[in-house]
Amino acid sequence: MTPEELVAGHTVYSCVMGSRAFGLATEDSDTDVRGIYLAPTPLFWRFEKPPTHVEGPADEQFSWELERFCELALRANPNVLECLHSPLVEHIDATGRELLALRGAFLSRQAHETFARYALGQRRKLDADMRQHGVPRWKHAMHLLRLLMSCRDLLRTGVLTIDVGAERERLLAVKRGEVSWPEVESRMARLAAESDAAAARSPLPAGPDRARVAEFLFRVRRESALTRAV
Repeated sequence: MTPEELVAGHTVYSCVMGSRAFGLATEDSDTDVRGIYLAPTPLFWRFEKPPTHVEGPADEQFSWELERFCELALRANPNVLECLHSPLVEHIDATGRELLALRGAFLSRQAHETFARYALGQRRKLDADMRQHGVPRWKHAMHLLRLLMSCRDLLRTGVLTIDVGAERERLLAVKRGEVSWPEVESRMARLAAESDAAAARSPLPAGPDRARVAEFLFRVRRESALTRAV
């Protein structure tokens, strides 16, 4: 079975991500599709295992095998966690609905560290652009601000919301380069400090509910072994 066939025939959930999911789309925005496929269990009984992820077959499309997706979500990977909270779901089956019902099990205060680490990496890239070109990549600056806001609000409320809502115009002004770099830096520092403060009293648990996720994976693997043809 080819990777493309796995995506085409065994996807349990797919959604639109990027600017369209964040409420930041403009006329030139791409449509980024992210998906999760459940490789039939008998494929794991062979020497050559099914792929953990697949790029394509469409442009701007990327999918994870269910177990790999859950591993990353349990580590509070920002890009992965946000997929479970996209308002733009393209496809979902019974397994996908179970996964969405389980999405709270992945959320924990670990997000503070992983979101902050990801944000730091993005900030270093912005600083490198400043040193090399004298100006930042404003689109990347906008998305970094969005990520920092998302992290702060998650830690404050225990709920991950990815649509920027009323912040749309302020963020798009950054993308257009209408906000000074010192002001953007000030916003980033303020959001990081607010996230640190929120982490100390967050309603989120210290870690994810690995047992619930493990039980879900075991059950869907067993059902696949009994019912799904390769």
